[in-house]
Amino acid sequence: MTSGNIRPMSNVSAAATATPAPERSPAGPAPAISAGMVTALVGFTSSFAVVLSGLTAVGASPAQAASGLLALCVTLAIGMMALSYRYRMPITLAWSTPGAALLAGAGAVEGGWPAAIGAFVMAGALIVVTGLWQRLGGLVAAIPVEIAQAMLAGVLLPLCLAPVRAVQTSPAVVAPVILVWLVLQRYAQRWAVIAAFVTAAACAAISIAAGHRRLDVGAMAPRLELTLPHWSWQALIGVAVPLYIVTMASQNIPGTAVLASFDYRVPWRAAMTVTGLGTVIGAPAGGHAINLAAISAALSAAPAAHPDPKRRWIAAFTAGVSYLLLALGSAALVTLIATAPAGTLETVAGLALLATLAAALGAALRSEHREAGVVTFLIAASGVGFAGIGAAFWALLAGLIVRKVLR
Repeated sequence: MTSGNIRPMSNVSAAATATPAPERSPAGPAPAISAGMVTALVGFTSSFAVVLSGLTAVGASPAQAASGLLALCVTLAIGMMALSYRYRMPITLAWSTPGAALLAGAGAVEGGWPAAIGAFVMAGALIVVTGLWQRLGGLVAAIPVEIAQAMLAGVLLPLCLAPVRAVQTSPAVVAPVILVWLVLQRYAQRWAVIAAFVTAAACAAISIAAGHRRLDVGAMAPRLELTLPHWSWQALIGVAVPLYIVTMASQNIPGTAVLASFDYRVPWRAAMTVTGLGTVIGAPAGGHAINLAAISAALSAAPAAHPDPKRRWIAAFTAGVSYLLLALGSAALVTLIATAPAGTLETVAGLALLATLAAALGAALRSEHREAGVVTFLIAASGVGFAGIGAAFWALLAGLIVRKVLR
């Protein structure tokens, strides 16, 4: 991790001096603009259901959850546009999907929604400090991979079980959603979750048309619901600290690695400052955390985005503009999904997280210290907390202790 204004990695600049500059694409910026739009669409539709589930679980009303989704879209869009334009790199941002999953597993916190807001602010402040103080980033990076991933897997397990439970409560709606997802997994994996969401939205529309559900048109206009943060030590320890750790370990650190694989070196201090401050600013409106994109980062950084590496920043900038447009429809989206039968939103969220769960389980059990990983996983999956502090924190602590003892 480095700080300051950092240029792309040296092998890029060396290649640029050793070989002629790439020819300008006949399409100009069109490929990058297209890639940016796809980046935003995939990032939004593949995990917004997880965000809504997480915010609702920690006490947000439907209006507050919609406000949180709006705040996340706006803050990450502005941050992405600023970073990509300033450094001329395809630096893409995203909301913390693992963090949202953590919230969904944590459930109601001591102090309710205002205490959750306070935890979001604290997580953002810790991210800022990480950018300014390299030692803190080193401590996070020093957390054993199997422990961090086992905690994430344990948090994800209840969410990934939601489709199984929903089949029992709403089979007529949930079964088609799962079937569409399965077919797309076979033939067009990238669009599987998007297709599942479209199917869920269609089921909600059918329910409205049949008169089984009523659509609140007035709630479809985008608006911010501001909440003053409340400082609860249980929420700070049980929510803010795990949220910070999973965001750093599962998003920010892998995000830098993804960009490095395409010969870009992320300006670490600037990226952490922008995402941390963005989280702090968006928190009162319900935004839980923004960070460097990890998986979706490749959509804007790969050669498919543009043959010239120096012009791929346009893809990230376009993704930011696209998120601003998606933000306008966030409230309407939440209102529509709220009319769907019970379990529909949870089903889409669970399907979206299956790949993440598989990767986390693989990383947790691949190490020679798998016993510590299993203990961490079981405690996190149990959802059982102590002293008002959620299971994720205790899972992390227990896993580290077991690993230390068995070593």
